[in-house]
Parts: sequence; C-alpha cells; structure tokens
Amino acid sequence: MPTNPLLLEARRLWEELARAPRSFPPGAGVTVTVSPESALCPPGWVGVVVLGGSALVTVPAESAAAPVRTALSGLPVEALVDEAALREVLPVGGVLGPAALSYVSPAGFRPAGGVSAVERLPGGHPALRALEEAAGREDSEEAALDDITSPAFVVREHGRVVAAAGHRAWPRRTAHISVLTAPEARGRGLARTAASAAVADALAAGLLPQWRARPPASRRVAAALGFEELGTQLSLETHPIAPTPS
Repeated sequence: MPTNPLLLEARRLWEELARAPRSFPPGAGVTVTVSPESALCPPGWVGVVVLGGSALVTVPAESAAAPVRTALSGLPVEALVDEAALREVLPVGGVLGPAALSYVSPAGFRPAGGVSAVERLPGGHPALRALEEAAGREDSEEAALDDITSPAFVVREHGRVVAAAGHRAWPRRTAHISVLTAPEARGRGLARTAASAAVADALAAGLLPQWRARPPASRRVAAALGFEELGTQLSLETHPIAPTPS
C-alpha cells in the first residue's frame, strides 16, 4: 500500500474515473477490468493509467478482457504506457498520450516569484479566445482553457493576454490545471507565473491540483511549481482482438 498521500488521492481519483473502485493492485501489478463507462479513455477504447508502479487498465467489453490480459502479461508495468511496446502485443489503431500525471500538496507548492502582474478574468472572456487563436489549435486543445470552471489567471503585455491558466473541477475535489502561453511569449516564465496563481487558488479552496501534460516544457513548469510526477495515462483504440484459445 502506498504511503504517499498524493499517490493515494491520485489512485482514488482515477479509480473513480474508471468506475472501478479499489482496483490498483499492490506492488508492481496490473489490473484489467471491464468498464464500458470508463472515463480513462474515449468510449470503446482501452484506458491505461500507471501510478506509483502499478497499473489500472479498462476495456470496454468482456470479450476484450482476456485477450488484453494475455497481451499485457509479458510486459513490465512501465511498458504499458509505451506506445511502441504496446503495438508489439496489441492491434493498436489510435493512441492518445502518453501524458504525465503530476500532483502537488500545500507543503510542496513552490509559488512563482515572477514580477509580472496577474489579473483575474472570467473563464469565457474574449481575451482568452484571442490567446487560443494566437497559440494555434493543437496547443489550445492541449490546454483546454475553454473547459476551466475557475476564473482565468492571466498575464498581459501591451494590453494583450499572453499567458493564462485556470482549473477545471474534477471528481474527488480535484482541480485539473490548464495553462496556455502565446508562442512569442514562451521561455520567459510567464506560464509559471499564471499557473502559480491558478494552483494557489485551487489549494486555497482545499482542492488537489492535477497537472496532466505531454510536452516536456509543460512538465518542467509543473516541476518548478513543486508538482510530483507520479504516473502516466494513455488511451488506445484497438482493432478487434481475437479471443484467447481455450
């Protein structure tokens, strides 16, 4: 049983999303469970979350459970979020991820010390849409600022919003952090400044901040703010899997 309180909270969160209570196995184990309503992945896909060295895998139907268990049985846990390794053992179509999962406690939080002023805006403010347009579709979809349920915490330059962050309400009082910076403003600590304000807001409300990211730059911002990288999430679209011969 893990002793890290952040790890315990993260596992309970992803078990709830998977509709599979108490499913993370002890040690370096893997649990494959049938969960048609799993929120680990898009409907009909296979969802994988590795946290603290053990894995929870959801499949959409009973017919897929045994073949997936067999395919994954020969892989080390860390390979379950390695696209290349998974393609060796499963008929993989689409892939989303992998994305690193990081969390921070009030004691571990390291607020940014930047000199840039941070302003609050409503989540639907037009200035945020302008920032998304400037950042481009791929980065904007990754950040998902349009999903935040908190205010947006923004940094302006010459009157224009060039960095913004906020958080979205997830189950188990989790605050899922979103951050976006305009391309020309990157590399100057503005993402960290905006995100720091969003994380501080979440912690003040008694929420658990979660940072899910694929780009290395985003992961570095999380680490600078004190987030602990505890695991990885990945979703797989698989072609029909032949049942295991009896």
